[in-house]
Amino acid sequence: MTMSESTRTLPECWGHRGASAAFPENTLASFERAIHDGAEGIESDVHVSLDDVVIMFHDPTLDRTTNGKGKIKEQNWYGPDGMEQLRTSKEPKQSIPTFAETVALLMKPENHHVTFDIDVKVFNEPLHLFTLMHEIISVQPNWEIDLAPRILLGLWHPRFIPHAKTILPYCKRSYIGVSIPWARRYFWDSCEVFSINFSILATWEGQRFREECKRVGKKVAVWTVNEPVQMLEAVRWGVDVILTDKTGDWLALRESLRGDYDGVMKGHSSTFLWTSPRYYFPTRMFWETLAHYYLTKFGGPCRTLDVHEDSPASIAVPHAAAGTVKA
Repeated sequence: MTMSESTRTLPECWGHRGASAAFPENTLASFERAIHDGAEGIESDVHVSLDDVVIMFHDPTLDRTTNGKGKIKEQNWYGPDGMEQLRTSKEPKQSIPTFAETVALLMKPENHHVTFDIDVKVFNEPLHLFTLMHEIISVQPNWEIDLAPRILLGLWHPRFIPHAKTILPYCKRSYIGVSIPWARRYFWDSCEVFSINFSILATWEGQRFREECKRVGKKVAVWTVNEPVQMLEAVRWGVDVILTDKTGDWLALRESLRGDYDGVMKGHSSTFLWTSPRYYFPTRMFWETLAHYYLTKFGGPCRTLDVHEDSPASIAVPHAAAGTVKA
């Protein structure tokens, strides 16, 4: 191994909804598997139940991945008919974890190295969600040191930025999305990390954006990267984080790269980017248009905000958030 190979920085591994290729997505079993594999981070999504419990779940409805039905926001967590009774459709069947349970997992001493990447869905009300999250975070022992620096708030819509700065000022922020123009216009000054779809970063515009981020010290994460050829392409790009359902696969490939970087990369070709419609301009534009439609439908018009439009100009900041850790 050469000196350059031994000191080369390769992308971190973050489990997308945990190790979701091995276990049901967004479950404690999936998170634990990703951490056991050696992932440096786990990514998951948050929603709020009717009785104000923050849960880890991707969709706004229960139907796709559980034996339940209907919208999360219209159902209670507790009770004989509550969502705490539900189980995943995928084997091995698992319960839905709460945000509090996931934080407890990350507060175990052996997990203090793990980043918690929280995908904040646009269906949420930011003031309400972030207040509930702060209440859970701020009761953890030594939370300002052992937990807060490891939390990354992933934001899709600019309406969430002022609330994140006010209620969770101790959390780093990232833009999640499929639009580089949005990243630049609405999130550039407020986010340290840019988490963008693989097919978008594969474009000429994506290359320029990656180079710009590196030039000013902003980190780039790419999702969802499950194929070895995609993983190697992301390595070639020099991204900071690979989000994958297959944590074991990326970590094994990363070890191979550490052992023989030039040999592994020598067999890699970028020509696969021309072999699938998903990388073509019409497909990318379709997904960007669809994302814009849903984000504006549920989050409202997209524009830069300096104040909270859905709350008084001077909102009540949770007591423990004030004067603790700077953004």
